[in-house]
Order: sequence, then structure tokens, then C-alpha cells
Amino acid sequence: MALRLLTVAVACLACADAFSSSALASLSPSARTPSVRGARPATSSLRMQEPGTPSGLATSDGKYDAKRFYVRPDRLADLALCGIGLPLALGFGAFAEGFSVKIEKDVEGEYAVLKGAGYMLKETSEVAAYPRPAKPIELYEFQGCPFCAKVRYAAALLDLDILFKPCPRESTVNRPFVIGKGGKSQFPYMIDPNTGTEMYESADIIRYLYKNYGPGEDKAPGLLTGPVMTFGAAFSLIPRSGKGSKKSEGAMDKPPAKPLTVWGYEASPFSKVVREALNELELDHVWRSCARGSPKRQVLFDQTGGTMQLPYLEDDNTGTRMFESAEIVDYLRRTYAK
Repeated sequence: MALRLLTVAVACLACADAFSSSALASLSPSARTPSVRGARPATSSLRMQEPGTPSGLATSDGKYDAKRFYVRPDRLADLALCGIGLPLALGFGAFAEGFSVKIEKDVEGEYAVLKGAGYMLKETSEVAAYPRPAKPIELYEFQGCPFCAKVRYAAALLDLDILFKPCPRESTVNRPFVIGKGGKSQFPYMIDPNTGTEMYESADIIRYLYKNYGPGEDKAPGLLTGPVMTFGAAFSLIPRSGKGSKKSEGAMDKPPAKPLTVWGYEASPFSKVVREALNELELDHVWRSCARGSPKRQVLFDQTGGTMQLPYLEDDNTGTRMFESAEIVDYLRRTYAK
């Protein structure tokens, strides 16, 4: 636990570097962009690109116009509030199971947290030894639910890819489906297409995931299956005041033909603002969990030609591939709001 809290503190300091005083000074109430819930025409999210603002898109040389820890000034408040919840969650959602760090000789083409003087600092975990589901597990939930958050923490620990089916209030697709399928409006609700298992109750879902895709049911963290992290998750969500819990009036009635894919991790404030938008637009998405120590960080690094930054969006409906949380949120509004 001491190691977890220490790492959380370091992560908070790392994120704090992004929130510079110059960015804070440039933030004014008029500069803030309304949330997805405050439905606005999609065209209103089009804006002039400010000098130095990364687009998140691929450039002509195959690289990506992305800056690590960059915070667009109008998104500073959102990211700061998302970051406040990290210590309250005791670091859950930040690390893969069995997380550790080690120093090795530098290898060209390998992702590492830090490189220098011929050496690299590598993050590893134990998840590669766990059984992997052939198909993504389906999870019906919504961002502002603490019970749902606990299952997301477990999925991050186990490095599981999850097909999220957002069920915000006033949902027109996924929430009615759960009521018809399971008989009650209760979340989270899990469907595992690999085993045919369907269930409510966060604690039961967490034990199930650890039994089938982790080190064993008896290894499921008691903090997650018990009441402690129910309160912890609830308090961590308070700063965002229910963002991601209600469907936007401007959201489309029908989902796109294909689920979106997002690479991210639960503890990242940059990933959270994207998840909030996905929930408020009720967009199904495969979440490729990349908590610290996840081997998928190397996969993304290879796939993008040497860029490892989260979140990263893949939309097969339009062919879009992009980094940068603020630009991703704008893209989602522009593309999937009325």
C-alpha cells in the first residue's frame, strides 16, 4: 500500500507539471467550452487552431502531431478536477496487476518511461501470464457510478479490453436493453460472450473477472469487493459533479455502425474527459486498457510509429486516428452530435 500511495503521489506531481501557471492565467470563464451535456450544434466545436496547439492527427511524415502532457487552456479546469480524484481512488486504475519497474540496457524501438546514458526504465507487470478473453467482455455502465468505477478498476488491474456500452440517464439504447435483458435498471451489468455469463453486482463481477482472466478469485482485492472503495470511488467522482452520467440532448438516437476504439487508462485525467464525452453521447467503445505496466503500451508504441501517449482514438466509421484528449472530445461532438 505504501508503494501504491508513493507512486500515486509521483503521478500527481507528473500531471501537475502539465498545469502550468501560464495556462492557468490564460483561462477565463468565457474561454471554457461547455460540456457535452450542454448540447450545442456540432459546427460550433469547429475553431481556429491556436499556434502551438497539437491536432493529435498524423502528419505527412507518418508521425503524430501530439505533445505529451499538453493541456489546451480551455480544458485546464476539466483536467485538474479529473486529477483530484486519483488519490481518493488509492491509485486503482493506474497500475496493472503485479506492476514493477526495472532498469535495463537501452534497446532501440522499445517503449520505456525514461531513457538515458544507454539505459532505460521499464515498467512491467504479471498480466501477460493471465488467460485472455477471445472477445471483449461487454460492460453496461456509466461514468458517474461508483460501483461501475470499481469494475473499471479491476479491468485496469487485469489489463482487459472491455466493450463499454454506456448507460447514462435518458439513454435511448443501452439502458433500455439492460432493463429488457436483466429485468432491472441496475449497473454495472456484464455480459461475457466467451462463456455466456451475464450478471449484475460489482463485487460478483470483479470476482468473476479475477477467476477467469486473472490470478484467481481469491486474489481479487478486498478493497474493491468490499465497501471501502465504493466510498473511495464515490468521493473520487465528486469533483466532476456527475459528468458522463446523463445523455446529451444533442446526442444521436442511434449509435454508429461500429464501436469506437480508445486506448487509455482509468486513472488518467486525459482519458477520463474522453470517457465522459463517450458516455454523454452514448457511444459504444472498446476500451484498450493501458494501465502502467501494460504490455499494450508497447503495442501502441509500435502501431503509431513511436508515439506512446494516452488517450488514442480509432474510429473505423470515419477512418480517424488521433491523440490529444481535447481534440478527441471536439471530434466526438462534431461527428456524433446532432
